[in-house]
Amino acid sequence: MEVESQQQQQQPPTKNQISKHLRWFLMALNFTIMVIGTAVGPLLLRLYFLKGGTRKWLSSWLQTGGWPLLFIPLAISYAHRCRCGGGRPIKLYLMTPPLFLACTVLGLLVGLDDFLYAYGLSYLPVSTSSILISSQLGFTALFAFFMVKQKFTSFSVNAVVLLSIGAVILGLHASGDRPKGESNTQYYLGFFMTLAAAVLYGFILPLVELTYAKAKQVVSYTLVIEMQLAMGFFATVFCTVGMLVNGDFHVIPREAREFELGEATYYVLLVWSAILWQFVFLGTVGAIFYGSALLAGIIMAVLVPVSQVLAVVFFHEPFSAEKGVALALALWGFASYFYGEFLKSKKKNPVVDPGPPASGNN
Repeated sequence: MEVESQQQQQQPPTKNQISKHLRWFLMALNFTIMVIGTAVGPLLLRLYFLKGGTRKWLSSWLQTGGWPLLFIPLAISYAHRCRCGGGRPIKLYLMTPPLFLACTVLGLLVGLDDFLYAYGLSYLPVSTSSILISSQLGFTALFAFFMVKQKFTSFSVNAVVLLSIGAVILGLHASGDRPKGESNTQYYLGFFMTLAAAVLYGFILPLVELTYAKAKQVVSYTLVIEMQLAMGFFATVFCTVGMLVNGDFHVIPREAREFELGEATYYVLLVWSAILWQFVFLGTVGAIFYGSALLAGIIMAVLVPVSQVLAVVFFHEPFSAEKGVALALALWGFASYFYGEFLKSKKKNPVVDPGPPASGNN
């Protein structure tokens, strides 16, 4: 994590300059935790509903309720800044009031998106839900083009097209995934709520990137974590109000006793859901910081077939030829995007020929 000094604070607002190797390491770290959270988080939420859970506001709350975990890296960062500060006074936090206000709005939007997603997942299989969520890539690309002037290359366009085709192929097979005993009204309500969640999240991702760009201070990775903590807090407040209105806190003990996998497993499931969903959001804002909103959207779309495979393993959902094709297209699109980024980085840092050694004669 970068050291914020008084001299840096006097520079124009920009992202902290870090070495290329550290940048790729942190990008890989954020990608890893994003993969783990995005692949496993939806499975745990679906397991909650399959085994007797019914509280939609509670499942929404779990998606951001792990925000206090972010105090751990922030404490490490503060200790590091104190140790490297050379005796100078060190600020306890880096966020300015305007940035805090922006994170408040973002957090409330995330809270609404959490509810839409959880409501949809309560009625849809993981496979169908992940298909609909993958459509956020197209909305992310559209909003990023207008909000942050996202520049598209042939490689990024190829990635978006391939991933979109994969989602369409999966959608052609989704009609046979309707759970037994579920009414048409419930199924289509879940369908449209999940689609609305995809549209809203496609708007939130470039909005976070725009917040980075408009921040009137140096944007370091420490500041990114502070922003995620603030967003997680207000998203959790939004869902907590919903839980209070819906009476979820009174129902949780009874629901735990009646849970098919046992009361202890019920609470373990809730805790791990909160942890893994925090991985999702922290990894996402990190991917935006070190890459772009489009990169975050592409990673999430790539993980759609991964969720399909895990749903086959754990929930015994059928794995069709369409899902295999979609997986191949997702991997192809992912490779296309990163190959384009690799070529771009080589153009920015060309190898310069030092030329023949000087003869020493002027």
